[in-house]
Amino acid sequence: MAHKGSINEDVVRDVPRFKSELEDIDFALYSFVNEVMDLRVETNKGFKKVPVIWAGAERAYNVKDTKIERDKTGMIKMPVISIERTEVKKEFKNKGFPFAPLPNSGDIKGGSITINRVIKQDKTSNFASTDAYRRKKQLNFPIYKGKKNSKVVYETITIPIPVYVDVSYKITLRTEYQQQMNDLLTPFIRRADGHKQIMIVHDYNKYEAFIQEEIASENVISNYEGKERKYQTDVTINVLGYLIGDSKNQVKPRVVRRENPVQIRFARERIIVQDEDGEFRF
Repeated sequence: MAHKGSINEDVVRDVPRFKSELEDIDFALYSFVNEVMDLRVETNKGFKKVPVIWAGAERAYNVKDTKIERDKTGMIKMPVISIERTEVKKEFKNKGFPFAPLPNSGDIKGGSITINRVIKQDKTSNFASTDAYRRKKQLNFPIYKGKKNSKVVYETITIPIPVYVDVSYKITLRTEYQQQMNDLLTPFIRRADGHKQIMIVHDYNKYEAFIQEEIASENVISNYEGKERKYQTDVTINVLGYLIGDSKNQVKPRVVRRENPVQIRFARERIIVQDEDGEFRF
């Protein structure tokens, strides 16, 4: 464990914008429904925001969530929206980049795709200053006109191959009245305008999502005595996401940094011999 005030090297050397996991895709869709769409309906308490529940969350968390209203028996009051991840598919037709197989590097670090290459200013400057001192006995002496510094240190960043997945989500709308259902369902139909595509975002990741045409309804309104009156509609959204690395099970670093060698030196051995006159010479 790092001491207070110290810098965690793993955090500093990591690049968050090259992180994408299933949890990031889940967050992106949840944020889109909860914050971007921000659906509201008329209730007996006014025009209120409809709470959004993640179906995969722990029961203890859902019970303690103050945004979800419950009756005396603990049942969730409608209207409410729930999100559930139903399927994850890895299809080669939606493979995306790259098209050719790229094996990991053979060393202990790994990494397949180079995504950035920058000059290490400090180390490049050290080599230039050392060469200047050898020539002119002065640090930071300017390079001769027309001569370039050949000892440039580059830092290369590589990551694993992104794996593209098709993730399906079921958005369930539950209300007590038909007008509330109309108010919730209309934005899902109208959101993508004349097509199905929408863009969802989480942190540095942007995913392409598609609202499917099939909208299934399961209403309980014919029998007012034996069952609870409710309107329920399911909307399916498919997200084309990508996964980088193996999350917490990643053995090798997810983001690999390498530096190129600019100067190779071999140790020179010296042999001590003794002449006939008894003197030692190198």
